[in-house]
Amino acid sequence: MEKKPFVPGPRRPNNAAPARRGDRNAPNNKDPYATNERIRAKEVRLVGDNVEVGVYPIQQALRIAEEQGLDLIEISPTAEPPVCKILDYQKFLYQQKKRQKEQKAKATKVVVKEIRFGPQTDDHDYNFKLKHAVGFLQEGAKVKAYVFFKGRSILFKEQGEVLLLRFANDLEEYGKVEQMPVLEGKRMIIMISPKKK
Repeated sequence: MEKKPFVPGPRRPNNAAPARRGDRNAPNNKDPYATNERIRAKEVRLVGDNVEVGVYPIQQALRIAEEQGLDLIEISPTAEPPVCKILDYQKFLYQQKKRQKEQKAKATKVVVKEIRFGPQTDDHDYNFKLKHAVGFLQEGAKVKAYVFFKGRSILFKEQGEVLLLRFANDLEEYGKVEQMPVLEGKRMIIMISPKKK
């Protein structure tokens, strides 16, 4: 196969701005929302307390915002037509940040504690592990209990399932089953999450 000679393409001058990916009218990284003249739609749907909800030509929507001394903010650019609100932009950004902070605080980290059984776990060992599981659930952690089958013990998978179902039943007061026993390779797993107080 014959090689084609390399032909260089047009060179970009050193002071030329690098090519930008995506929509050049999209809001920049500093401003997550398009506002006022940066909104590129011909018409927008206005929503909010201080305006009659409906679809308006962009010029009319901008005029309404200006009359109120506020900003036109595109809150849902992918909608058809885009959805906008008339608000003070700085106040709007502050409220958004505050809301995100609150959501982060509510989304507490979920801790998962593992408890391992053999297919023929005796009662003493079972009760010891059950006590631990109760403690974990009371602390708000999820419990991932599993029966590990070594070698030929996989023949006792029904026994493992019975053990896990008994375990879930004994923890009924403290947690609810999130996932019934499932066999994953050499392990049969059950997930139990704490009951909300």
